[in-house]
Amino acid sequence: MMNLARVHEAIAEVIPERECIVFRDRRLSWAEVTDRTRRLADLFRRHDLGCHRERDGLQGWESGQDHVALYLNNGNEYLEGMLGAYKARCAPFNVNYRYIEEELLYLFDNADARAVVYHAAFAPLLEKIRHRLPKLRLLVQVEDASGNALLEGALDYEKALSEADPVPLPGDLSEDDLYILYTGGTTGMPKGVLWRQEEIFYSALSSKSPASLESVQRRAVSAPGIRSLPAPPFMHGAAHWVAFNMWHVGGTVLVQSDVEHFNPDDIWSTLEREKGNTLAIVGDAFARPLIDQLRQKDYDLSSLFMVTSGGAIFTASLKQELLDLLPDIRILDALGSSESGAQATHVSTQKTGASTGNFDLGENNIVLSEDLSRPLEAGSDERGWLARQGRMPLGYYKDEGKTRQTFPTVNGVRYAVPGDRARMEADGRLRLLGRDSVTINSGGEKIFAEEVELALKHHDGVYDCVVCGTPSERWGSQVTAIVQLRKGKAISEEELCATANEHITRYKLPKVFIFVEAIVRAPSGKADYRWARETASKALGV
Repeated sequence: MMNLARVHEAIAEVIPERECIVFRDRRLSWAEVTDRTRRLADLFRRHDLGCHRERDGLQGWESGQDHVALYLNNGNEYLEGMLGAYKARCAPFNVNYRYIEEELLYLFDNADARAVVYHAAFAPLLEKIRHRLPKLRLLVQVEDASGNALLEGALDYEKALSEADPVPLPGDLSEDDLYILYTGGTTGMPKGVLWRQEEIFYSALSSKSPASLESVQRRAVSAPGIRSLPAPPFMHGAAHWVAFNMWHVGGTVLVQSDVEHFNPDDIWSTLEREKGNTLAIVGDAFARPLIDQLRQKDYDLSSLFMVTSGGAIFTASLKQELLDLLPDIRILDALGSSESGAQATHVSTQKTGASTGNFDLGENNIVLSEDLSRPLEAGSDERGWLARQGRMPLGYYKDEGKTRQTFPTVNGVRYAVPGDRARMEADGRLRLLGRDSVTINSGGEKIFAEEVELALKHHDGVYDCVVCGTPSERWGSQVTAIVQLRKGKAISEEELCATANEHITRYKLPKVFIFVEAIVRAPSGKADYRWARETASKALGV
């Protein structure tokens, strides 16, 4: 039974003294994390939080468990919050800490949050909305450098743990217990994706497919103890997926010291000090400043052998720059989504060279035709939908319509179709085109925003860019590029178009360029297309 709480405790039984989480001056062993998360579970249960209705009889968009909001920066408390909730049979969910008041209110209300674990820095905003959330019954505040006082009625995290009991796991933990991941909301309103824990374990949280808890234990004991630093916020699925993947082979999760800003020196220094083996990032937004920092300062990164990236484009030119600086590493592009888990991978090395966009499909992943009627064959040259069959989510919380739309049944087979457009190349590899929700329909042609972004980033003067559509009398919608240039660079629109035209056909080239001091991205590093459209509309007066 692959319940996430049971898996973690099973591993802790066989490697109790190995480090589980390292964060600043805290070095928490597996035994210590077990104790702390049992105490947190006891705290939740004392407030009558848990599972009130078993999965049997519930629809895919329904939940019988209490939901716990994790409104936190990275740190041991985030991962403890997930495990502690699972041990109490609650379902934790991720909160984007950059949300403003109305966005936060929407999320908490949509998720029916009964409890929230939050950093003190977020207390003032939480105080503004708590009176509008009648279902919220427990507030647990984590002390930080903000100095904000404990909210009235809230519990201090460490004090509450010290007063709770490390009660062993209850006997009713189930593989049906929920794992909830809210989508980022960068293209629409956030949606809560509901997974059975056993399904998410095999779909995203384990690189292999162990058949039992005993096989998980054997693997953890025999594994070398990989030390991994997931650099993105844990509230981004890809980051805590990496953390759980490392845990599930008995590894150690490293957390950088500066969790409020993206600090390349802190990340490299943490890897150097802790002899980190793997680093997880989100595409160019993370890679470029990390590469720039490597050119400014020397680090002993001899222990590092893998850099993984997911969630955003990692251009081939930047991959090659990183490989030139760290020639012994492998770069793993991981493709997946909240609604599908891990779907495909691509590996670049100094020997093979760097490329972007082509992936090796994982098991049970296919490309469905445009009309969702059939799988596409290799070399068909048709554009279709990246899809998954087999293990997948139950649905979206409280949204029957979108559940049926995203998880359709085709010829008797249920699929997850999150909205990524793709085609099958002649060699059987996947060619990712882009997310349908940010596709631009210009002059009757569908143009994928990510494809244009990737083409523009081949110019070495482009630091970052995001592409969106804006209204046009002639084209209906025109391709609009919002570009951040490298400092000191002056590049004409014609030069940018010429570079892009080496990689995409002319009709896909931007009709309009908007140059900005900085591109705004989600904390995860993903493109924020709502910001892009608002910025373009304001600049163009439309």
